[in-house]
Amino acid sequence: MQIKGISLRGLEVFEALARNGSVAQAAQDTGLSQPAVSQQMRNLENALGNTLVDHSRRPMRLTPAGKSFLRRATAALSELRLATAEVSVMDLAHLKDLSLGIIDDFDDDITPRLALILAENLQGCRFKMITASSHDLIQSVHDDALHMAISASNGERHDKIKEHKLARDPFILVASSDAPVTPDAMLRGTGALPFLRYSQDQLIARQIESYLKLEGATLPARFEIGSHLALMAMVAQGIGWTITTPLGFMRAARFHDRIAAHPLPGAGAARQISLYAGADWSDEVPSDIAQAMRGLMERRIVAPAVDKMPWLDGEFHLL
Repeated sequence: MQIKGISLRGLEVFEALARNGSVAQAAQDTGLSQPAVSQQMRNLENALGNTLVDHSRRPMRLTPAGKSFLRRATAALSELRLATAEVSVMDLAHLKDLSLGIIDDFDDDITPRLALILAENLQGCRFKMITASSHDLIQSVHDDALHMAISASNGERHDKIKEHKLARDPFILVASSDAPVTPDAMLRGTGALPFLRYSQDQLIARQIESYLKLEGATLPARFEIGSHLALMAMVAQGIGWTITTPLGFMRAARFHDRIAAHPLPGAGAARQISLYAGADWSDEVPSDIAQAMRGLMERRIVAPAVDKMPWLDGEFHLL
């Protein structure tokens, strides 16, 4: 793509450099050499007639013009990635039957968009989409009750199921905006507010308990909530604090003026979101749907989350 000397590769390099502040890391992210990254930036700045990055600082920082341009460039790249994702599932006309399950984490935004993309490309196909828990969805694919499912991974190997990784969704601490937050004290149970748990029949609850065990945290089981939005409402009201993920935090947008997210102690605590497909799906359909899902997640969830919480950069990302 060329618009007055501006290339798609140049925009991608600029986005990577703005995110990392490092030519070396931008080169790794884009698959280019470091000299090529530097050349792409020179070409972009020459085309715009403006300096986007303060090259004298380490890590590099955006100039005011760079910050302004980044917002536009990120929006443009997101639209292109979404368009690519939508086109990638165009070859579905041959399907006669497709059933897909998806966790309710995506109900507010992603699920309706994915349904539209698939419905528009499933001419003459009987299409079924349901919402259920991760455990039930994975079991349904295993039992051939569903063709595919998008859910949190349970970490188990399944002989009858193929797994397509979608995203790494790290665990984070969420408390009310005006609550004093000391993560170490909260994990020791010495904070002023109690810990609010997800219902223990949910996969995310068991994964959080595994994290707490590794951290040596023993917290009283006073509250156990089955509804994610009810849990976020209680946090917003100052009743307690909780552990969730960026995906869960972004889903609770209605409470963002009253809740705040914070990093958790310890490294590597995360869940994985995956697409599961029956082993008899040997064609490219699962891969195409997974790619469409990645495009939607990048534009609608991951990029906005990292923009809102920069400390998630490198932690919350597509796989």
